[in-house]
Amino acid sequence: METMKRTLVLGIGNLLWGDEGLGVRAVWAFQEQFDIPEGVTVMDGGTQGLSLTPFIQETDRLLIFDAVDFQKEPGSLVVRRNEEVPAYLHSGKMSLHQTGFQEVLILCDLLGSSPREMALVGVQPLDWDEFGGSLTDLVRGQIPGVLEKGLEILGEWGIFPMPRQKDSFDPISPDPLFMALSERKAFPCV
Repeated sequence: METMKRTLVLGIGNLLWGDEGLGVRAVWAFQEQFDIPEGVTVMDGGTQGLSLTPFIQETDRLLIFDAVDFQKEPGSLVVRRNEEVPAYLHSGKMSLHQTGFQEVLILCDLLGSSPREMALVGVQPLDWDEFGGSLTDLVRGQIPGVLEKGLEILGEWGIFPMPRQKDSFDPISPDPLFMALSERKAFPCV
């Protein structure tokens, strides 16, 4: 009997740098909108870098949501798979999570415990330098497309999250007060 493959849906990014927070906000939306089947973990990886190593080592399939510089028009949605993924996770971004996450993938590979399958669903940011700001409207508008591509990839892997039918769940996202405070609008003098 084949053991169940473990799948991790991971959002990475820095909420303090505008569009850089896309991956985290996308994974929050994913967890909020869908009931997750057994064997699937949804995680806000934020900027944790190397501390994500044990989670990646335990994963057979890894789906990443992130803002990535694909050298495309701002707002472009791009999917990369398997060996292409690490190349894009260090594509010149000046973010600590980016460098750290590429190192995580390299370390897991060296330890012989890399995911068998990986996919990156990313969006080309409009603004990397908006410290204290939220996502630009252009990038925020791509979250539904990010989730749709994520669902397609999961479907290829035989995983079919269902739309959430219940009102209560344990969110991985912060409470609404935190979200309001993390938006630039909450700080009119900044």
